[in-house]
Amino acid sequence: MGYQGPFFPKQAASRVNGCVTALLDSPRWGRVVSKRITTVTYTGRRSGRFLSTPVAYRRATDTVTIDVKLPEAKTWWRNFTGDGGPLSLQLNGTDRTGHAIAHRDEKGRVTVTVHLSD
Repeated sequence: MGYQGPFFPKQAASRVNGCVTALLDSPRWGRVVSKRITTVTYTGRRSGRFLSTPVAYRRATDTVTIDVKLPEAKTWWRNFTGDGGPLSLQLNGTDRTGHAIAHRDEKGRVTVTVHLSD
């Protein structure tokens, strides 16, 4: 059975993501917000299109961890199941590339681990 949580239409998600992206780009708030939030950019497995979405993250040296909240309501992380795939993200004002792998634990929680390559 699919996601059973509250209804959150794609239109509302697009608005929220747009606001977060604007904050990241803001000269006033960007440095503060970017310590916990970044935008991941990747190529969709099925569509072949470049896609971007803001995400909260934690970083330890060359590893970035993204805890996917409400994973059943989101699809972006599915591009990184199995062997994973490449993505880019911005850290400290610099575009970084890496290899991401999504993992779902026994409780259904999803974590995407990114090993930075450059």
